[in-house]
Amino acid sequence: MSPSTVTGAGPNPEQGAILAPRVWVPIGVLALGLACLLINLWAAALVSVFGLFLLIQSQILRLQFCGDALIVWRGDTVLRRFPYSEWLTWTVFWGPVPVLFYFREQQSIHFLPVLFDATSLREQLNRHVSAQP
Repeated sequence: MSPSTVTGAGPNPEQGAILAPRVWVPIGVLALGLACLLINLWAAALVSVFGLFLLIQSQILRLQFCGDALIVWRGDTVLRRFPYSEWLTWTVFWGPVPVLFYFREQQSIHFLPVLFDATSLREQLNRHVSAQP
């Protein structure tokens, strides 16, 4: 699929699986921020702001697994394409409570908070990416 077929139209389920958003990680970070109130007001504020940022991101970002690449969408705009042919490895950290998605490409590494359905993420990674953990 060429970039011109996915830009400007927004994520289209006919072009590949779109992961459903999940807010468990942002809510966990917000809860941690509240817990930090017992320790330090500034730490609580910082952690809570980060939790709010993640909550907003969980609602506006989408991951789409197309035939040749993972595409990150913000609304109708493609933020980034990650062609599977450049992937070396991937993993989802903390199995029972997945919070962090890591993958390595030939030229760079990436860490993403799990703001989407982790079960679907693993299924799509197993389907599309040959380098498995």
